[in-house]
Amino acid sequence: MKYPGIDLRGAVVLITGAGRGIGRSTAHAMAARGARVAVADLDRAAADEVVAEIGSAAGAYTLDVRTRASWDACVTAVTADLGPVDVLVGNAGVMPVAPFLEEPDEIGEATIDVNVWGLIHGMRAVTPAMITRGRGHIVNVASLAGKVAIPGLAVYNASKFAAVGLSSTARLEFAEHGVSVSTVLPSAVRTTLTSGLPLGKGLPTVDPEDIAAAVVRTVSTRRAQTPVPGYLAAVDVALALAPEPLVGLVRKVVGGNRAVDSVDARARADYDERLRRL
Repeated sequence: MKYPGIDLRGAVVLITGAGRGIGRSTAHAMAARGARVAVADLDRAAADEVVAEIGSAAGAYTLDVRTRASWDACVTAVTADLGPVDVLVGNAGVMPVAPFLEEPDEIGEATIDVNVWGLIHGMRAVTPAMITRGRGHIVNVASLAGKVAIPGLAVYNASKFAAVGLSSTARLEFAEHGVSVSTVLPSAVRTTLTSGLPLGKGLPTVDPEDIAAAVVRTVSTRRAQTPVPGYLAAVDVALALAPEPLVGLVRKVVGGNRAVDSVDARARADYDERLRRL
């Protein structure tokens, strides 16, 4: 499928969860390529800080991705200030860590609301105007946890599997209208999302700037799925085809239960407190 081109110079790019981590890095990367960036975040102070770093090419917006009303208000404000949205980056996400039976219901519900409904509301708020104009691009930041099960992240896994399926289906529905949907699937990223988790030791770990670069690339490639690092592209197929005993052995070698067994609770305390305040 060939989509209408989008020149980032002067394009309006709306990024969710842009106050820190991957979203912040993506805002900087888009602005560096000449885009007008809407820095949207539930934490308005964090969004304001990013805009202060970028300068006049960016604007800060308060957005709670869990509600359609907040989305509609944000998109209306962005359109009035910067113009119609050319690129939507659905980046906002949360990642609680706990054994499935110990995770509080309210934390699991918040995970689904942010990681899944945040994408649903966002695409429904932005895509109709893109279809009217006959062009647009949506990038949903999912995770390799949307392909690979990880003990200790069951509901997060569920949300990211949903994000991958949602994005893949929306891509099929929107293509004939000139609107593309891409999914970026990071491995472990060095952000507050993974604070207190034992990174390394067989688990590919990348920086927020690596994910931002992948998001930017999709604007030109319109690739359906982009794992980061790229060599993990076939990991889900390999796991599906391998015998379960072999998969279990590999998990044991790389420490596949570390999300349950090796969390540094003190290092993760600030992030967990933010989750409880959602």
